[in-house]
Amino acid sequence: MTTPALLDFREIAEKLGIKVFYWPDTSQALFAENKPFIFLNETLSQQQQWQDFCHELAHVLLHTGDQFYMSPLFREYQEHKANNFMYHACIPTFMLDELQLNDSTPQTVMKLQELFNVEYEFALKRLTQYLNNHRLVPDWNSEKR
Repeated sequence: MTTPALLDFREIAEKLGIKVFYWPDTSQALFAENKPFIFLNETLSQQQQWQDFCHELAHVLLHTGDQFYMSPLFREYQEHKANNFMYHACIPTFMLDELQLNDSTPQTVMKLQELFNVEYEFALKRLTQYLNNHRLVPDWNSEKR
């Protein structure tokens, strides 16, 4: 997956051996007989399904246990990690690096929204994260160092 056009959750799920189902309830991930499943809300837009898939993928890859039986603080911690993962999986840093972004104008945000198939607010938040990080650590990934 080297370009935004290749970021397709169906292909990612297939390559990782994750079964994806659509249903009318809230998106969620679970394991049954040690096999991962992601259930996506069928009423969401394509952008929202992509975002939800990446959030649930974090649970599949990073977490164990049933949140129903966890302490609220640990559940909150897992959700925070899954949300952070979601932003980076939907709009990977190395792909943003290639775009050489310097601003967060509405035109730039809309460009990211279209390129990465995410909602406007999602693109804005990810771009803000990216720009804030790169202003604090300039040329982190460059070969000029």
